[in-house]
Amino acid sequence: MLRYTLRRLLMLGLTLVVASLLVFALTTVLPGDVGRIMLGPFADEAAVAQVNRELGLDQPVVQRYLDWVGGVLRGDWGHSYTLETPVLPLALERLGRSLLLAGLALALLIPTALAAAVVAGRRAGGWLDRTGSITALVLSAMPEFVTGVLLIMVFGVMLGWLPVQALPPEGSGLPETLRHLLMPALSLALLLFAYLFRMARDGMITELRADYTRTAVLKGLPPGVVIRRHVLRNALLPTVTVIGAQVGWLVGGLVVVESLFRYPGIGGLIHGAALDKDIPLLAGCALLITLVYALANMLADLVYAALNPKVRRGMGGR
Repeated sequence: MLRYTLRRLLMLGLTLVVASLLVFALTTVLPGDVGRIMLGPFADEAAVAQVNRELGLDQPVVQRYLDWVGGVLRGDWGHSYTLETPVLPLALERLGRSLLLAGLALALLIPTALAAAVVAGRRAGGWLDRTGSITALVLSAMPEFVTGVLLIMVFGVMLGWLPVQALPPEGSGLPETLRHLLMPALSLALLLFAYLFRMARDGMITELRADYTRTAVLKGLPPGVVIRRHVLRNALLPTVTVIGAQVGWLVGGLVVVESLFRYPGIGGLIHGAALDKDIPLLAGCALLITLVYALANMLADLVYAALNPKVRRGMGGR
């Protein structure tokens, strides 16, 4: 297990190196002149050229990449051109807010989807299974902005139970913060429910039909014991990697939800940086999201390896 963990850490490092190359390459080819964007369309060409020189944009591409990577390793991620603030503290602040929202969404999603999948899988073809499958199909066809608008109309406007704006007032405690984040988190959970439900349900049905399950039943073990000790562990293994992948998507793909609920997360920050061609801010946010995505997938792989004896035996054989 230790060798596997070290191998995954090495892969994480290589992933970040490749990601840094791609991020820098994409930000380099963005259309528009940074100096012109900062000074306006009517600025003098000499002034625009001077700004570009001060920002180091007249240097060769390789030199600019090495300077940027060196700054990242030293903790100096540069300054935002438009917001005139250091990139790293701003990006970390917004990332923390997005992680809080994503964490609440996962806390709502995982127990609900897995419990529904277990119930549906145990009674495949029954009315509970059909109800869950139809609900998942309907939810999968509804984008997050549709569910978000419906939640706002019902719980925010008609009933008045929840605040429409996700950002809580300054100094709010944990209960009030969670109350403000509940609707955007619920809209994200509803979007991902169908995928996680279907995967876990199919896993339950497959494992319930497996030979080892029939053997356990023939031995006289109670159905609850068979489910808990034998079926669930194997049926839910594929969902571990799925959950890890969804963490990266939740953190980086929150632009619509953040805009709808006026929540200042990292998704909106990336969107604004791309529109303003704010290269240091855009590159820093993209690299942070890549790091979160890679860490989440690595953690999911480690959990999968710890739960799956076949993977552990394979690691021992290598």
